[in-house]
Amino acid sequence: MPNPMDLLQRIPFRARLILAGLAALVLGLLVVRTIFSPKTETFQGYVEAEFVHVAAPVAGALFELRVSRGQEVAAGAPLFVLEQDYERAALAVATHSLKQAADRLADTMKGQRPSELAAISARLGQAGTSLRLAETEFKRRQKLYEERTISAEEMDRARADYEFKVQQVREMSANLSTARLGARTDAVGAAQAEVEAAKARVEQAAWTLAQKSQAAPAAARVFDTLYSQGEWVPAGRAVAVLLPPANIKVRFYVPEEKVGGLSLGQEAVVRFDGAAKGAAGDVPVRLSFISPQAEYTPPILFSSGNRAKLVFLVEARPAPEAARTLHPGQPVDVRLALTAGK
Repeated sequence: MPNPMDLLQRIPFRARLILAGLAALVLGLLVVRTIFSPKTETFQGYVEAEFVHVAAPVAGALFELRVSRGQEVAAGAPLFVLEQDYERAALAVATHSLKQAADRLADTMKGQRPSELAAISARLGQAGTSLRLAETEFKRRQKLYEERTISAEEMDRARADYEFKVQQVREMSANLSTARLGARTDAVGAAQAEVEAAKARVEQAAWTLAQKSQAAPAAARVFDTLYSQGEWVPAGRAVAVLLPPANIKVRFYVPEEKVGGLSLGQEAVVRFDGAAKGAAGDVPVRLSFISPQAEYTPPILFSSGNRAKLVFLVEARPAPEAARTLHPGQPVDVRLALTAGK
């Protein structure tokens, strides 16, 4: 077997210098990369969740519970229904009141009925006939008075009867014009206000009825149900507790000397017990919150080496499709890169 030193001696001196320079350059690049490249650190944390408590703003007995614990529901899926008999009756009453108010408004804007107008018109015709007769009698009496056939008293009675019939015709004509008009402006305005108030009562009754049934505000998992069918549910008490994937987050604590190497939006990976080995078991997350205030190490960490050290709370959120593999309270390991020097 040839001696390595003999093989080295066979290489020309200039070639040996070039090889030595290349080796020194590669070694230098490795040192620089080690110094300036980010350092990967692992921190212990746990999964936290922001639950959505779905409640009705009105009280009532639970009529129907349409979901169960652990069920996946889509956005807008019905969750529960409270008894609605009283609210349906209130909506029916409000609807009928609106119809009554609308009819009253329409009636005030109309004149009198056709038969009433016909009666007034007939009386006006009678008054006109009487006027023409009185006018003829007055002219005849006037001619006889000029011939001194009748007395002044008879002439005055004929004139008075004629003038009375004139005023009677004017009165009946005014009555007919008034009968063709609707109610006065103030009465119409009051009727319109009554209609608007009735509409508001209908909307209020419809809203109250709609609140007796609640749907999922977003796609989520039913984390828990707090009432059973038939139980009385006070106003504002949650019946179903939902956990949307977007509301799952990972919380962990970073020591004071390392928090400066983190930034919002930074990527990290989360691993948990039972996950697949390797990259297949990593859950990608992004840092969404870095606490601006320091606090002491949480009491859950009893290590004497970590006790009484200042740490910063950090939160990270996974993508909704990846969040379904995480569960609230689950311990996890968070692995992320810190900038050089940290």
